[in-house]
Amino acid sequence: MSSAHDVVVLGEVLVEVSTALPAAAGVEAVLSFSGDALNAAAAAAAAGARTGLVARVPDDELGDALVDRVAALGVGTDLLRRVPGQHGVYLQHSDPAGERQFSYARAGSAGSTLDAEDLDDDVVAAAGVVLASGITAAVSASALAAVRRAARSARRFVFDPNHRPRLTSAAAARAVLAELAPRAALVTPSWPGETGLLLDADDPRAAAAAVRALGAAAAAVTCGSRGVLVSGDGPDTWVPAVPAPALVDQTGAGDVLAGTTAARLAQGDDLVQAVRTGTAAASLALGGRGGTGLVASAADVRAHLATAGRPPVVLDPTEDPWTA
Repeated sequence: MSSAHDVVVLGEVLVEVSTALPAAAGVEAVLSFSGDALNAAAAAAAAGARTGLVARVPDDELGDALVDRVAALGVGTDLLRRVPGQHGVYLQHSDPAGERQFSYARAGSAGSTLDAEDLDDDVVAAAGVVLASGITAAVSASALAAVRRAARSARRFVFDPNHRPRLTSAAAARAVLAELAPRAALVTPSWPGETGLLLDADDPRAAAAAVRALGAAAAAVTCGSRGVLVSGDGPDTWVPAVPAPALVDQTGAGDVLAGTTAARLAQGDDLVQAVRTGTAAASLALGGRGGTGLVASAADVRAHLATAGRPPVVLDPTEDPWTA
């Protein structure tokens, strides 16, 4: 295994079947590959980071196509492990407003059997950032063990809670967050759903404070089309969202923000600037269908941020981010 990675992402890659109309007999569909780990890794690679993806991929013809897609997205394939087994699949439909419907068939998939032994501690320790999510932690006990090992070995660990009620209970997700937060350089919960369920916090500043109280070095509380509340060593900062040029599909936008932020941190940006770039990349991603339907180049993200982005706002201790 190579250790030349700025960013290492771990998780399950899924076969994605996407429809422009609600699922029904005879509806045309597009086959691709997605999953939060691949979406984030593709964004990190597009942001200029040498990115590796730790995942198990079935050793069949569809698996060959999956590996080809990973490579085409600019993500290194040297950390992938080919194994016997079935693919995890999800069917998704997005309407023009970006609302989504999902159906999953992933239980027992080869990807969900990711294990701590799939990680090379030297590779993980050498990476600038290691990124994992609550989805990976929830797909199986062995995948959770892999996330735990990554958190222990990484010099900079980023954790996206990415809570999915169909995969795990809120109580279990809270326990995982509490366990991993002390090892995290950054945790990226989303408001209001995750922050309420996992942190008992109804507003972004309270959520950021709760993440920091768990032991994380910093928090970036994502608030959809409003922006991101960043809390680290300095004062809390509000990073306004960048308006999306087109809204086709929300799938993977949060993963793109996390992956881009991880890439920019690995390349030396400070936290606020890294998150700001991530908001611009996520904004552009909304214009593509599927998790990797539109992965914008670093140049396009910079141009979008320069023309549409508003500067971050340092908040007073009692200032409401909505008024910033």
